[in-house]
Amino acid sequence: MNKKLAIFLSVLLVATLVTGCSLRGRKAEGTIVIGSKNFTEQVIVANIVADLIEVHTDLKAELKTNLGGTSVCFEALKRGGTNNGIDAYVEYTGTGLVNLLDMEPTTNPDEAYEIVSKEFKDRWNLVWLKPMGFNNTYTLAVKESFAEENGIKTFSDLAKISDQLVLGGSMEFLERPDGYQGLKKVYGFNFKDTKSMDPGLMYTAIDKGEVQVISAFATDGLLVRYNLKILEDDKRFFPPYHAAVLIRQDTLDKYPELEDVLNKLANKISNEEMQKLNYKVDGEGKDPSEVSKEFLKEKGLI
Repeated sequence: MNKKLAIFLSVLLVATLVTGCSLRGRKAEGTIVIGSKNFTEQVIVANIVADLIEVHTDLKAELKTNLGGTSVCFEALKRGGTNNGIDAYVEYTGTGLVNLLDMEPTTNPDEAYEIVSKEFKDRWNLVWLKPMGFNNTYTLAVKESFAEENGIKTFSDLAKISDQLVLGGSMEFLERPDGYQGLKKVYGFNFKDTKSMDPGLMYTAIDKGEVQVISAFATDGLLVRYNLKILEDDKRFFPPYHAAVLIRQDTLDKYPELEDVLNKLANKISNEEMQKLNYKVDGEGKDPSEVSKEFLKEKGLI
């Protein structure tokens, strides 16, 4: 081999190795990192967001699902996708207002959205895109048969016999001011016991009679599978929890096309539709990525 050629190839090899090492652990250029909390609905909507990005832009979407609760996802968002964090995830207006901003709840959905939009931009340079349409508010659920036997329709009805019952809920729900801690003050709940458990396990627990009441989200697919009744929040304690993509401003600055692409989801998913999507995963065992693509095709978005 020609000596000069051999030297050139050696230098090229070293340069390639050095470059490869320097890129290790970093996301590829043009990649948007989408996160999710640790329950079915979040994984589904994260897939929907990722699919839209990949179909309608030249960007790649990297999924980091089941990261954990609200605080975990929010801290990952503040770090950003280039710092072992994320660029965006789907959050809920009520959670943003009460849990992250530590502000008083409101029952007005437009007011909640306006407040979180302004405050998140001012404090953290984060942007709420347009709401997707569904309101995944917290609720309490009991078996249909139990509700009929005890004449229970509302939270106030439940409060009257709460000292005889066990409540199952996620750790986050039991500790949040817009969860059980606030409910106790408004309705006077005094459950015999409360059990902290994974959201998915709550349904098997109530089915087996280990608990009589569970915290739930209004769009949970398993409500249908286990024949549960959503009770009426008659004192309107829970604020609206409209879902929307929460994204970093610097990500939008770098890839401005993302705003129009992701806002294609505005008002595209109703409560009933989200419940059906959740049921396809939790009740029928379908993969969230499959459910995402089916939904987007039905809506003509891909």
